[in-house]
Amino acid sequence: MKKLLQLLMPPPQWRVAVVIMLGAIAGLGIYAAYSSRAISYLSDSPETCVNCHIMAPQYATWQHSSHREVATCNDCHVPHDNVFRTYYFKAMDGARHATMFTLRLEPQNIFIKEAGIGVVQENCIRCHSNLITDAKLLTQTQAFHDKFSDRLCWDCHREVPHGRVKSLSSTPYARVPMLPSPVPQWLKKMTEN
Repeated sequence: MKKLLQLLMPPPQWRVAVVIMLGAIAGLGIYAAYSSRAISYLSDSPETCVNCHIMAPQYATWQHSSHREVATCNDCHVPHDNVFRTYYFKAMDGARHATMFTLRLEPQNIFIKEAGIGVVQENCIRCHSNLITDAKLLTQTQAFHDKFSDRLCWDCHREVPHGRVKSLSSTPYARVPMLPSPVPQWLKKMTEN
């Protein structure tokens, strides 16, 4: 163990510089986590999804849907079969979203990716299985749904829950929560004087 510590320890003339550099890296990491609201992504709050302004139309259309009363974004867009898959999916999808947003690569029209399609389909069936299996609740016969079992739920139910979100301009007057400023109060006070 002592050999390992000696191996990792920088030469005496570099120790101050290394400590300063590590402090700067840690400080920038903490600031990046704070300004990106990284902790909020561990929650199920729909407001988290509008941390990126690009998701405002999706939030607004969900807010005006019947799903708003019973489902959050994660209820539909994250797998729920086990906790490991849930957080792995959230981490991978979140890393992709963060990269796209940080590098300004977000498209004008947002479309769900292949992995997300499977997850949403699983969750439609998970939540609505009684509607497609209970004869008393069916609007169509079981044979009808069986006939189309290879199709996605939203092939027929296109307007659920986001309506026709085509682009950023599809909900121009939508009300979405305003994000709090990432600038700390003490810094605002310094710049106001």
